[in-house]
Amino acid sequence: MSVSAAKHARELLLKEYRAVLSTHSKSMPGFPFGSVVPYCLDAQGYPIILISRIAQHTHNLQRDPKCSILVGERAADDIQAAGRLTVLAEARQLEDPQEIEAAAARYYRYFPESADYHRAHDFDFWRLEPVRSRYIGGFGAIHWVDQVTLSNVFAGDSEESMIEHMNADHAKAIAHYVTLADLPAQPSAEMVGIDSEGFHLRIAKSVYWLAFPTICNTPGAVRQALVALAHADVWPVNERA
Repeated sequence: MSVSAAKHARELLLKEYRAVLSTHSKSMPGFPFGSVVPYCLDAQGYPIILISRIAQHTHNLQRDPKCSILVGERAADDIQAAGRLTVLAEARQLEDPQEIEAAAARYYRYFPESADYHRAHDFDFWRLEPVRSRYIGGFGAIHWVDQVTLSNVFAGDSEESMIEHMNADHAKAIAHYVTLADLPAQPSAEMVGIDSEGFHLRIAKSVYWLAFPTICNTPGAVRQALVALAHADVWPVNERA
């Protein structure tokens, strides 16, 4: 496995936010069962999903937690030439109140409409803990990836503080990032997440991840990167290995 393959696989997981969840069918033993789920990544970089207790995939996971998610590049012209990632994982329902609170705070930022049906219906957060992943970056670029996730060094108060500051005081900069990255222009664009490799913008009901040109492991480095992007005419070349 190359370092580059692991990086590209992780970036695909970071930027797509929707996947096909495959579970082992309880009602049809021996058959896989696929369903579409939105997800975001938690502090450890693991996918978090919010699913109904009455859903078939929930019953399947309760019986057998082994599952996978398939993530592909959105709006790809040639699906066979586009990047796609299958993450084999063990699913675990979150039961600790602190874990649930942390998952909800993050998930609601990415998918604010989910707060209503989570409170009104029997939905639970599940964490998908990766075991191994299969990344295909196009024809001939096929790799097993043992470690696809990366912990978010800013998760918690640091990330929330940076996000609140950007949304409250730097709306013009966020609008410039939208233009610079050629994303759909909407007045409602706001920042919903920051990690060492990039940041996440929610525009209407879609979420987009934009990569920093270099790794940012401190709030100061994030600030420098965001200021530089706010004054850039084109999105900088990614300098990361």
